[in-house]
Amino acid sequence: MGAVNDKDVLGQIHDLVAEEHRLREAGGSDEERARLATVEQQLDQCWDLLRRRRAREDAGQDPTAERVRPSSEVESYLQ
Repeated sequence: MGAVNDKDVLGQIHDLVAEEHRLREAGGSDEERARLATVEQQLDQCWDLLRRRRAREDAGQDPTAERVRPSSEVESYLQ
């Protein structure tokens, strides 16, 4: 994700949530479980980006300056 707006991020979140639900219902081949883990990480990244964009906007700053942070950074922040 490069320079995006909140609508783009929310659309990505919507798509990932739909995929997450599909994968959870599918049961679980090794490939499905691996993809689910990836989807969960991508969701965390999207939510992180959306929160940071909105915080910048609320502070009167340019929200487009925010970029997706690496999964390792987002995941360590969430723990």
